[in-house]
Amino acid sequence: MSAPKSEFVKVIQERGYFHQCTDLEALDALAAKGVVSGYIGFDATADSLHVGHMVQIMLLRRLQQTGHRPIALMGGGTTKVGDPSGKDESRKLLSVEDINRNLDRIKLSFAGYLRFGTARNDAVMVNNADWLDKLNYIEFLRDYGRHFSVNRMLSFDSVKLRLEREHPLSFLEFNYMILQAYDFLELSRRLDCRLQMGGSDQWGNIVNGVELGRRIDNKELFGLTAPLITTASGAKMGKTAAGAVWLNQERLSAYDFWQYWRNTEDGDVGRFLRLFTDLPLPEIARLERLQGAEINEAKIILANEATTLCHGAEAARNAAETARRTFVEGGLGEDLPVVEIARAELAAGIAAIDLLHRAGLVGSKGEARRLIKGAGARLNDAAIEDENRRVTLDDLNAEGVVKLSFGRKKHAVVRPK
Repeated sequence: MSAPKSEFVKVIQERGYFHQCTDLEALDALAAKGVVSGYIGFDATADSLHVGHMVQIMLLRRLQQTGHRPIALMGGGTTKVGDPSGKDESRKLLSVEDINRNLDRIKLSFAGYLRFGTARNDAVMVNNADWLDKLNYIEFLRDYGRHFSVNRMLSFDSVKLRLEREHPLSFLEFNYMILQAYDFLELSRRLDCRLQMGGSDQWGNIVNGVELGRRIDNKELFGLTAPLITTASGAKMGKTAAGAVWLNQERLSAYDFWQYWRNTEDGDVGRFLRLFTDLPLPEIARLERLQGAEINEAKIILANEATTLCHGAEAARNAAETARRTFVEGGLGEDLPVVEIARAELAAGIAAIDLLHRAGLVGSKGEARRLIKGAGARLNDAAIEDENRRVTLDDLNAEGVVKLSFGRKKHAVVRPK
């Protein structure tokens, strides 16, 4: 297409969010004329979103920044079914109580990214349980099921890949794309929502919703997807040795969140600055050109900007200061993750591999063993040479704690209680 008419399409193309659209020119024209309401759905499979969700959250932020209305759809209903997209096995089914508890916590993940309210382009949060829980199964099948071709549904990646790998796909999961399509129809009716966005793995589900709106209400709806993000080395975005990089501070400290971005691979710095910060593109271009040790300046800026959005400016400043004290001065920064261990347990002695795992520096005890064998684990800045090493009260340093390190970039403090 020619140069975008709308600021929204211009921004998502320039910053690397665009992958596919059902009709980009028509969406561009609509966004140039007035306020467009667009949504992304988030199922409540955990009590926090994580960095893997951030492209979607930032897409909603870009929608709002360019004058449109973002809708965060909470999957109180669809979580009861489970999205098969990108999965080789069925998701664990959660109780209604667990789902509602997760939803309450997930809402906190959006606080730093979206402005909620009642103004024309203020963000809205809705729960699809409000309509899905009330559906009559027979009526739903009669009124909406006839618009879905099983032949076509079997061709979508979320279903086809599972079947090709000969992994079971339950009838419950097979219904997920119909429910997601119905969500779009409901939102178009309730909130005049014209746009559904998501990751590229959601393309089939999104197209179903676009077509359902056209067939049932003769309404033009749009679908837009972002690329699935992997790191320069091919790793999945948001995954570390110790697990997911959560957005809620109860699940992951602001310091650890800051460190995740500070440890970005050199080849990802410019791309991540465009996707996950609000820095102007000319400044990002300058930072992207830095070479050698100077690239660390760009990584620190990325960490500061990303942490400010998620946790606030003060948390970002504290994390940066903790890192400076830890790495530059060799001390213990105040924001380092703290693991409290009963004094009696430390007196008896704890295996270093257990302590590394409990401190969240590694994802498993096996990984802790490999880390020690590779001379990557340190205790009070000295290498742990014996995988059977036990940590006791005798290891407390002058500050009355034990400092554990994974290489030279990840640290935690063990404190007796």
